[in-house]
Amino acid sequence: MHKLLTLCWFGLLTTVSTNVYAEEEDSDLPEWAEERIEPFRESVGNWVDNTSRRIDGFFGTDDYMQVNNESYLRFGQEIDWMEGDGTRGDTTLRYRIDLPTSEDRLRLVIESDPEESQGTLEEQGSGRLANDQRDRRSSTLGLDWLESRDKRENWSNRVGAGVRLRLPLDPYVRFTSERLWQLGEGPWQLESNNRVSWFNNEGYSARTRWDVGRPLSKRRHLRFISTVQWREEEDKLEYSEIAEINHRINRRSALRYSAIAIGESASNPRMTNYYLQTRYRRDLHKGILFADVIPELHFQRDVSYDPRWAMTLRLEMYFQRKISRDYF
Repeated sequence: MHKLLTLCWFGLLTTVSTNVYAEEEDSDLPEWAEERIEPFRESVGNWVDNTSRRIDGFFGTDDYMQVNNESYLRFGQEIDWMEGDGTRGDTTLRYRIDLPTSEDRLRLVIESDPEESQGTLEEQGSGRLANDQRDRRSSTLGLDWLESRDKRENWSNRVGAGVRLRLPLDPYVRFTSERLWQLGEGPWQLESNNRVSWFNNEGYSARTRWDVGRPLSKRRHLRFISTVQWREEEDKLEYSEIAEINHRINRRSALRYSAIAIGESASNPRMTNYYLQTRYRRDLHKGILFADVIPELHFQRDVSYDPRWAMTLRLEMYFQRKISRDYF
């Protein structure tokens, strides 16, 4: 696996140096690389899908082979560089086993890397999660109860409970609520996503995110995202403001331009980091192999707001039976 992804860096570098505005074929990989990747991807993707459906059939109904299943396995390799901190690499494996027919509204979910374990707002916002912030033992097994409501008409709620799969077992309870409003007759939309959770070993956490945006054209979309997060383990209130423009270059490439401000503390509010980010995401091969190039310019409080450059290079391979072209 590691060798397969390493081989694909050549395709990424070649792609970035070409005219990205041209419509292209489904793959940037040479034929010999495609011949190696395709059988492996198909075999693992079918295994992920079949395994999750068999588990779903055991707990659920006879419809487990017909319903849409959102299980996936994602393998990633990335290199992070921050001016003054040097370079570090990391390999990640993330997964989600979805069991949609386990009951009508009660869903059994097995996933890695839950949102509560993904670090501070600064790390989540930049997509440059530090290696030592990743909890390698953060897989969870739980039941989610979903309301059958359209979030465009009512608040859509989800209640979940389960355990984090590590010793000693770490029980959790989570409540999530979402809502989407169309603002007047214009193109603006406002989306709210809110979560309150409790883990036995880490205590309570809460997060609210408000996202207002509108399309600027067929290929461009403007968003303003406000997030507030509190975690009992750190007893620190964090908040972030993001302004971003998403640009779909063509069916296989996209760009995101972001300006981000991060702050903390309710009693003594202060801004800890401002940064500019550009994220180029490329579908290297048929909706299963993606590459990111993420340059950033940071102005951090702990270094007197002196400018510092950062760069992330990332490759991700998705294993699913049904291919999904998710650019961001």
